[in-house]
Amino acid sequence: MSEPEDATADSAEGAAAFAALPGRSAVVTGASSGIGRAIAIQLAKAGADLLITCRSSRESLERSASDCREFGGRVETFVGDLADPFVRAELERATFERFGVPHVVVNNAGVDLLTGSESELAYGDKLRRLFEVDIAVTVEVAKSFGLRMAEAARRDGAPASRSIINIGWDLAEVGMEGDSGELFATAKNAVMGFTRSLAVSLAPDVRVNCVAPGWIQTAWGEGASEYWQQRVIDETPLRRWGTPEDIAKAIRFLASDDASFITGQVINVNGGAAR
Repeated sequence: MSEPEDATADSAEGAAAFAALPGRSAVVTGASSGIGRAIAIQLAKAGADLLITCRSSRESLERSASDCREFGGRVETFVGDLADPFVRAELERATFERFGVPHVVVNNAGVDLLTGSESELAYGDKLRRLFEVDIAVTVEVAKSFGLRMAEAARRDGAPASRSIINIGWDLAEVGMEGDSGELFATAKNAVMGFTRSLAVSLAPDVRVNCVAPGWIQTAWGEGASEYWQQRVIDETPLRRWGTPEDIAKAIRFLASDDASFITGQVINVNGGAAR
């Protein structure tokens, strides 16, 4: 039995509108590849205009921008190391100049201890770099933008219409063996705790949440050894690696008005893993 034509139309309209961001602007840090690129593309699909950033990979960032522009929105780029306070100030200036106060900020910028240039650093140097980027950049960017976003929400009479999303780690609170496990847990627990507190500070004007990825097949996962490939499957009830798109779709939802009653949450996107 076929579905009535008007019901089909209503269903299609509802699907198209879900987690939509038309007329919204978003800042996505660390968007030159992997999860950051997937986030930018999802927000562009949802109708948002974007300012996307990276530390130094201008060519890769332009590829991300090109992918996003296919959906018809405006996309601007910004290159610079956000660990530098002067660069952070310039990011804010550029954002406000080009878009006004953004509706969405996604703090995805982070240190790649596994495949990036920091992978060769000594333990203490890795720790310092994590503090500079994963913690300080997230805290400073979220706090500074958040205050302006709260002012804008009050001015517009639109509480909870603006959203900040940070990136945590599903293993941060339970722990994982090894140098990388120790270091990431230190940094991401800080981000997750900060998220909960900032959500209280900025309520009811701005929602603040954190997505905590599990095993996601980014550059490291694609080349991981057979041991790690099997461990991921064994630890994940859904029996597969996560993808950057899995994370990006969760963030798109949290950025939208469909998540208007969600704030102060750390949401694991990890295929059901409970370790």
